[in-house]
Amino acid sequence: MLAEGVHSVADSGNQALLLLGRSRARREETREHPFGFGGERYFYAFLVAVVVFTVGAVFSAYEGIERLRHPEKLTSPVVAFVVLGVAIVLESFSLWNAVREAGPSRGRASWLMFIRRTKNPELPAVLLEDVAALSGLTLALIGVFLATVTHDDRWDAAGSIAIGVLLGCVAVILAIEMKSLLIGESASPAMQAAIVRAIESGPDVRRVIHLRTMHIGPETVLVAAKIALQHDDTARSIAAGIDEAERRVRAAVPIAELIFLEPDIYQAERADVSDPAVHAATAARRLSLRSAAQLRRAARKRSG
Repeated sequence: MLAEGVHSVADSGNQALLLLGRSRARREETREHPFGFGGERYFYAFLVAVVVFTVGAVFSAYEGIERLRHPEKLTSPVVAFVVLGVAIVLESFSLWNAVREAGPSRGRASWLMFIRRTKNPELPAVLLEDVAALSGLTLALIGVFLATVTHDDRWDAAGSIAIGVLLGCVAVILAIEMKSLLIGESASPAMQAAIVRAIESGPDVRRVIHLRTMHIGPETVLVAAKIALQHDDTARSIAAGIDEAERRVRAAVPIAELIFLEPDIYQAERADVSDPAVHAATAARRLSLRSAAQLRRAARKRSG
């Protein structure tokens, strides 16, 4: 009971940390931070993982071990059952809301894949915490029940240790995901393909030679690309073509707020087909050609 109570207090503090991160991420960019503060959301979500591990996992395991060494008799098991039952109902409602909020973003992906691929740090943090809280309450309930039935208080201690192990696993998973976002993850393959299509859809751009993307924050993507132009142009026309390409990218991918395009000469023998970004560009180009071929066949059928 004490271990789960401490976990609940830490859980409330974690929600405050996530809210603080969202608030600080809205600050305008400064001379020292020209790309803004979107990464603060990743940092505070990483702090949540640290709190879950230190306050939740370590304390629960320590409390369980102490109870094994110095057993204490349950004085009011009925009160414990009532408190845990109410907590399970409330936590189930919280998890249901989190699942409903994450549904549109998840799409058809599995929950594990969604937690791995999402760039929104709050959703996986809340989902994992709610699942851990509900599972921890269930473990606490089982521990209290077995301690009451068997008159062996070591079951309550075993429940605390199990809660500690559970929270430790959740903290490690959350820390790994937040570390990846803090280091900098690329845009999804679908988003990269949309960027390539937008750049190459203009009359002045021949193809994308090289592409790099990175999430500065959940709603901000940095795009850097080398592009081959259709023919030699003046500096004024090149600049105009690049400006048009940037506008097309922002229209196709609104969160692509930071775009840097560099004109270059395409050399097929130097293309790195193993580069994930180049692969995304090639896939997007093939899809575009396939769609154009389908349109031509449909047009011939209608004319025939």
